Amino acid sequence: MSSSAYIWSTDGAVELPLQAVEIDSAKTTPLERRFEPYDFNGGTTVVIAGEDFAIAAGCTRMSTGYEILSRNQTKLYEMTDKTVLATAGCMTDVDTLRRILSARLTQYEHGNNKVMSTSAAAQLLSVTLYYRRFFPYYCFCLVAGLDDEGRGAVYGYDAIGSFKRDEYGAMGSGQNFIMPILDNLIGHKNRHDPNHRLTADEAVAIIKDVFVTATERDIYTGDSVEIKLIKKTGITTELFSLKTD
Repeated sequence: MSSSAYIWSTDGAVELPLQAVEIDSAKTTPLERRFEPYDFNGGTTVVIAGEDFAIAAGCTRMSTGYEILSRNQTKLYEMTDKTVLATAGCMTDVDTLRRILSARLTQYEHGNNKVMSTSAAAQLLSVTLYYRRFFPYYCFCLVAGLDDEGRGAVYGYDAIGSFKRDEYGAMGSGQNFIMPILDNLIGHKNRHDPNHRLTADEAVAIIKDVFVTATERDIYTGDSVEIKLIKKTGITTELFSLKTD
């Protein structure tokens, strides 16, 4: 069985003979259909804990593939007046997670007539992520805040809610470029010179430097970095410009 098709050129219609192919279901390759619920939208977040402060920072670029979707997308969410969530990943999952946490924080405040503490908020995030362990939120989460004694506290998470308290952390597409610097400057690893406690100004300066470094190597980090400084007096926000290319 054969048929013909025609294409048009400057010489008129040109006939193309087509050979029909008999389909044998036993010999054809199975047709694969795929559903991908996640999209990595890039971005980098960093947290640092100090003696009486904590800092959360995140770049404002949101991308997919080689396309920049937004240059002004925040990655920081103020859970309370002493606790900030910093998260990168799939922004639809991030927004869903933020809404769920906001509702539960409001329920807690109304039911207990007080604001949730940083340690309790960190535990809340853990059980929220673990609840979705069979279809996880595609979020890379860090929490920064002040503990009950007024000291800085930061927490890092995996996809299903396992977490630990630390002095600093980084997540997102620029993590591999930033963590070695934080290990050296804050963790003081493999160094023999005296270590000292960072001031808030020194920590902010380090954050600016590491984001400048990551921007040079990571196409998903850039535009600007939003820095939130958490103290007993409240949360202050600073925006530091980065490369836009």
